[in-house]
Amino acid sequence: MSTGVRASPPDGGWGWIIVFCCFMVTVCTRAVTRCFSIFFVEFQAHFGTDNSATSWIHSLVDCTTMLCAPLGSLLMNHWSCRAAVILGGLLASCGLLISSFSRSLELLYFSMGVLTGLGFALCYTPAIAQVGYYFQRRKALAYGVAMSGSGIGTFVLAPVVQQLIELYSWRGALLVLSAIVANLCVCGALLRPITLQEEVDEGPEQCDEKQRCDISAQDAELTIKPSQESKDALLSADKSLPPSSLSLNRKWCFSSCFLSSKEYQFLLLPDFLGLALSFLFLGSGCSLPFVYLVPYALSAGIGHQHAAFLMSILGVIDIVGNVTFGWLTDRRCLKPHRLSCYVFSVGMEGLCCLFVPLLRSFSLLVPFAVLYGYFDGAYVALIPVVTSDVVGAPYLSSALGVVYFLHAIPYLVSPPIGGWLVDITGSYTATFFLSGAALLASAVVLSTVAGIRRCHLTVTKHKPLPLSPADQSGCFGVLSKQAASQSVAA
Repeated sequence: MSTGVRASPPDGGWGWIIVFCCFMVTVCTRAVTRCFSIFFVEFQAHFGTDNSATSWIHSLVDCTTMLCAPLGSLLMNHWSCRAAVILGGLLASCGLLISSFSRSLELLYFSMGVLTGLGFALCYTPAIAQVGYYFQRRKALAYGVAMSGSGIGTFVLAPVVQQLIELYSWRGALLVLSAIVANLCVCGALLRPITLQEEVDEGPEQCDEKQRCDISAQDAELTIKPSQESKDALLSADKSLPPSSLSLNRKWCFSSCFLSSKEYQFLLLPDFLGLALSFLFLGSGCSLPFVYLVPYALSAGIGHQHAAFLMSILGVIDIVGNVTFGWLTDRRCLKPHRLSCYVFSVGMEGLCCLFVPLLRSFSLLVPFAVLYGYFDGAYVALIPVVTSDVVGAPYLSSALGVVYFLHAIPYLVSPPIGGWLVDITGSYTATFFLSGAALLASAVVLSTVAGIRRCHLTVTKHKPLPLSPADQSGCFGVLSKQAASQSVAA
């Protein structure tokens, strides 16, 4: 495992190279996944399958990407971000290469769904977490630029993929996409690890390689990647802690055969549990428009090029949402209200989906693509930021793995359910209603959690919550400090 460069968060410099690499990772993962919907009609015509069976391809790649997100975090924590992304790039490229020679829909389930999705999972979470290690003050802006890759990629790739299908058939288009996705390996090579220095409350001494420092409340926004030596020290030191400390540790931690359980203590935070429930509803609704917008447009009599262009419009406006919301929520006036901005963007997405069945022409679907794309980009850019605010930045890598894992099951079942609704009703109305209802439910759940927290703060006369991010760094650091001191004393 590479130890990396030891420095403070640069908020620039090589950090912008990291942002660019994350940008390209989102192009080669999320944008490519969105473009799979362009193959939907081609697969139906070639294999003679219905909507529900064909939609399993998109479901599997989305589900596997999110289901295996914790595996990406694990490889990043134990090897390096660089190794995880390079390995993921190889797997994803091979999956698309095999898919171009597929003779059955079942083989596409494995190669295009599972294998490619696994490769995307190993790239996506580590690249996103790496941005947090290089930025502190301008974190939301950095994430906005990095996550805009999905929008720019969709804008560029959607018409390109449609043209490739017309020139070389869907097999040739998948072959070209395989070569494009192989560039993930180049991005991985540029993801230079960094080990961050920080000040300790008790004095100016710095972290030793075999010691894990406590994190002060002022450093709660700082994302820290623990070294392998520090994890080993904590594991060995647990054996020497008093029985009372060990019982407390077991109460608040989940066991893991690979990682120290302390990395997952945030799973019991009430705020994170509410956030997790909202993500389940979010995953159920957000993927359906990307799967069924093109087929819906074709069913309304819109041509193939115009239908693909709707995805391009959605993608380019997605960029505007990424960057503008990232920049705005970094402003001093909106920084305390990031969660409210996130809830607003998810709620607006849900409302947009409810009006889709009334839009039966290209000129009417363009405003939908603009609005949905803008708010989709807004909430996607804020997911890592809101997660960091809730769990505390030192746990960002593990938390993002869990967050994207929570998207897995909804991503797996919602597109086939949407396809089943199309098959039994003969229209896409119920499918878009399902999407809108799920997105609105996600916004309502998170609004309820935020309201309960605000009421609690009022009742306690604005005392900080015991499990607020500022306090987490101190209370979670107690066991780490005890373990490290015991290890040094030994």
